[in-house]
Amino acid sequence: MPGEKVNINFGGRSVEAVPVEATQSSERWNEYLLEDGTVLKMKLVLKKTYKIENEYDAEGNPVYVMQSTNVTSISSPAI
Repeated sequence: MPGEKVNINFGGRSVEAVPVEATQSSERWNEYLLEDGTVLKMKLVLKKTYKIENEYDAEGNPVYVMQSTNVTSISSPAI
């Protein structure tokens, strides 16, 4: 349930974190043209985000842990 604290592994230790839902996203493809004519497409898709309680980076920003997956597409020329 969103907002309920959970324990997650962060830097080898168990910490309390709060799930945070994304309210908007824009997942664009990165495209790479290979010398053999193949086009590789890749994008990162966010699955889950957690805000770690009482943890901040060197600039004072709250620390988030994200779970994501890579999606790929390959289009190669006919042989």
